[in-house]
Amino acid sequence: MTAPSTSKSERAAKRELAAAARERRKYERQEVRRFTKRSRRRRIVWSVVLGAIAALVVVVAVGAYSPLMALREVRVEGAARIPVADVQAAFDDQLGTPLPLIASADVLAALSDFPLIETYSTETIPPGTLVVRIVERVPVGVVDTGNGLELVDAAGVVIERPTERPDGQPLIVAEGGVAGEGFRAAAAVIRSLPPEVRGQLVGASAATADDVQLELSTGATVVWGSAEESAAKAAVLARLMAAAPPDTVGEYDVSSPASAVTR
Repeated sequence: MTAPSTSKSERAAKRELAAAARERRKYERQEVRRFTKRSRRRRIVWSVVLGAIAALVVVVAVGAYSPLMALREVRVEGAARIPVADVQAAFDDQLGTPLPLIASADVLAALSDFPLIETYSTETIPPGTLVVRIVERVPVGVVDTGNGLELVDAAGVVIERPTERPDGQPLIVAEGGVAGEGFRAAAAVIRSLPPEVRGQLVGASAATADDVQLELSTGATVVWGSAEESAAKAAVLARLMAAAPPDTVGEYDVSSPASAVTR
């Protein structure tokens, strides 16, 4: 009686194992389909993203280098002594060039013929405008080279060659010319002067960097000394001139700003 019962139990166990195996295979097939579906979805998403990026790159590239982005206008800002038309004409060779293809070397080449330009910057404004912002050199005075007058900035760069000293520009006499330490010191002093003093200046001299002297339109002189503490000396000089006008004084000495005197 026990043998048939054992046989039935074995068959039942086998059926359960077979059913479990079928369920396992069914589960595995579902997981494979689910994984494959997720992978396919990810591939589709990545394909769409990469396609959109590629399309955007193509659109930007085509737009940037198309005739629509070609240089058509040069706008010049900050020019006072330099004729705007001359600066614009310097870029004639670049007209029609796509803005992204105008290199900094091209801009430098176009502006290199303008010694009055101290610094510059550029900006492109789509679809076809190049803005050139200029900072011009500021004259500090006139030097006599023996072959004529030269209006120069603090670095000694020639701004123009006038036939006579322009109003408001002092004659600078310095040992060694514009390449000497005396000129650099005198130029630094002139640049430190407030407008009310600068407007009365007709001359500056320096044999060395430590003995700058100024001459005012009344004939009064200013003993300045070195260019050190120029801001303090300039403020002291302005106060002295307000208290004792230049037409009543022969000399202002601000070489020691803490103990400045008039004579």
